Amino acid sequence: MFLAIVAAAIAGASPAIAQDREQVKLVFEHALPNVEGKRMAAVQVSYPPGSKSLPHHHAESAFIYAYVLSGAIRSQVGNAPAQVYHIGEGFYETPGSHHRISENASDTEPASLLAVFVVDSKDGALTIPDKDAAPK
Repeated sequence: MFLAIVAAAIAGASPAIAQDREQVKLVFEHALPNVEGKRMAAVQVSYPPGSKSLPHHHAESAFIYAYVLSGAIRSQVGNAPAQVYHIGEGFYETPGSHHRISENASDTEPASLLAVFVVDSKDGALTIPDKDAAPK
């Protein structure tokens, strides 16, 4: 479901814009057997040099831990100041957070992160781009 939303957002973009966006790959998803009504999903988000995600929200129930796998990621959640995270560093988002900035901090090197979601099983999309941020 998450990938479908990301793919739809990218598909609507011009080829030039699509190259400036992240690539998202679902790497794990499973119901949590010891927490009724919850599931865990993990996605790898890869950013080519200079690319970024659209501003977005996540599913209302989503608690997310993001871990930088390569490069450096600039992130701003809510009204907190933007921060740059490097390989081996991580950050989290609480349910209902607004992810204003998520981008590669470098214009020359790729970057990637692993985002692990704990979310209500009934929630469909993990990520919802802001309506005013959708590509034209």
